[in-house]
Amino acid sequence: MEREILLGPLLYTISCMHCMTVSLAQGGDGLGAMWGKEMAVQYFQEAGFRYVQVHELAHDFQNYYYVCRP
Repeated sequence: MEREILLGPLLYTISCMHCMTVSLAQGGDGLGAMWGKEMAVQYFQEAGFRYVQVHELAHDFQNYYYVCRP
């Protein structure tokens, strides 16, 4: 748990300083890397996917993977 607490501020900083600005520079939404599963599910649904499953891996505390079906 301590590793998650210490890593969080670093990931948000990288997201704001790099990921978000690169996205904006390329005409994107400027979401950065830390935009969360709720926003991802919303984007998938707006893209036409009605069935969206969110999964986590036991060894990875920061990433999700998605299974989407029309």
